[in-house]
Amino acid sequence: MRRAWGEGDGSTEAGSAVVEFLFLGTLLLVPVVYFIVGVGQVQAGSFAVVSAADHGAKVFAAADSPAAGRARAEQAALLSAQDFGFDGGRLRITVSCGPGPCLEPGPTVTVDASLDVPLPFLAGMDMSTARVSSSATQIVERYR
Repeated sequence: MRRAWGEGDGSTEAGSAVVEFLFLGTLLLVPVVYFIVGVGQVQAGSFAVVSAADHGAKVFAAADSPAAGRARAEQAALLSAQDFGFDGGRLRITVSCGPGPCLEPGPTVTVDASLDVPLPFLAGMDMSTARVSSSATQIVERYR
């Protein structure tokens, strides 16, 4: 004799819903959380390079000599990267001057910054998620 749907004592389907929910929840939640943390890391890297390029250009434009300006721009960019939690070894900056000699009134100073953003929680593997870059330009003022 055949039983109708919904009849029976239910003993064949008892007790595994909690285990399945925890297993599948963990299996799906961990990659999603890791992705969100990775996107946050890339966003922090983009904020770091924008800050590094901007501060580097401002410091270089206010310097007395190109050599001192370059050293101060590198130091300001390194400090900006460290403020966002990144190792300064992954930051690259280049300084270029516009038409005319550097640090004469009128020309521009451009600082390009790039950073290799590491994957989160994999510090020893030297893997990067993305390379983010930014540039900032400052006009060398007449009255400094």
